[in-house]
Amino acid sequence: MTNFNVGLPSIRQIQTFIKEKKELEIKVMTGDIFTGKILWQDENCICLMENNNQKILLWYQAVIYLKPKG
Repeated sequence: MTNFNVGLPSIRQIQTFIKEKKELEIKVMTGDIFTGKILWQDENCICLMENNNQKILLWYQAVIYLKPKG
C-alpha cells in the first residue's frame, strides 16, 4: 500500500472537485466515459456518483482524464 500524499497537486485538485461538488467527465482506458460527482478518493480509487445515483469505483490506473463539465 502506498502513502496517500495530500500534498500532490492532483490530489488537492480532486479534493477541490469534491468540496465544490463539481460535475465531472471521467474517461477510462476502455474508452468509457463516466459523468457525475466524486464522493471521495483514497490512494487507489475514486468513488463517483453518477447522475443516476449509481456509485462506481474507478481505479486511478484506469483513468485517462478528469474534466469538469460546463
